[in-house]
Amino acid sequence: MITCLGDVLRPAVGQATVRLLRRLGHTVDFPEQQTCCGQPMYNSGFAELARKQARYTIEVFENCETIVTPSGSCAAMVKVEYPELLADDPTWHERAQSLAARTFELSDFLVNRLGVVDVGARFEGTVAYHFACHLRMLRQEGEVPRLIAAVRGATYVPLEHQDQCCGFGGSFAVRYPQISTAMVDDKVNCLLRTGADALVSTDAGCLMNIGGRLRRLGHSTEVLHIAELLARDEGRD
Repeated sequence: MITCLGDVLRPAVGQATVRLLRRLGHTVDFPEQQTCCGQPMYNSGFAELARKQARYTIEVFENCETIVTPSGSCAAMVKVEYPELLADDPTWHERAQSLAARTFELSDFLVNRLGVVDVGARFEGTVAYHFACHLRMLRQEGEVPRLIAAVRGATYVPLEHQDQCCGFGGSFAVRYPQISTAMVDDKVNCLLRTGADALVSTDAGCLMNIGGRLRRLGHSTEVLHIAELLARDEGRD
């Protein structure tokens, strides 16, 4: 499940996810009918539109054995919100629960489903980690730091207030730009104090927001999705 932001703004994340999963011996299928998970409508109060999108997504992925997505927010939408959205219809509720049980955020799939931490990645430098908000909804905490620590050549450096929101929040950044900018400035200042060569996170929205602010302020810290970090090896960027 590529996700909207991944497809449109950071397709390299989807490509890195495919390379990583293939390196681990998996066959990857990409249902071309997939679109948005419905979270933007849901977060904006359009519950019926979100239900319609949820039903569509369930149908698209109905016959897939396992669904992996490089996005904590989209994984949370499918795993937590879909069953609630469709709770009043027994048939759709059952189908939503089935999809939820087969859907994994990437780091969750690697660490908790496959039991894999060392994926053969290499990165020479120090790496900080931004804990994206939706991972709390998924009850995930230590998966990404464990994956970073297993990357050859990488040194994990703690980020002050790593679980503090970066200010993106989907439409929040558009509706409240001044507050969002103040929040991302806090995040950038915490990052710069680490002296890290790269910042890693699990959601394209966070990376877009933090990376954009870094560029506008003239900083060169590399911003990477965890899939992009893990897809690197000695012979590949």
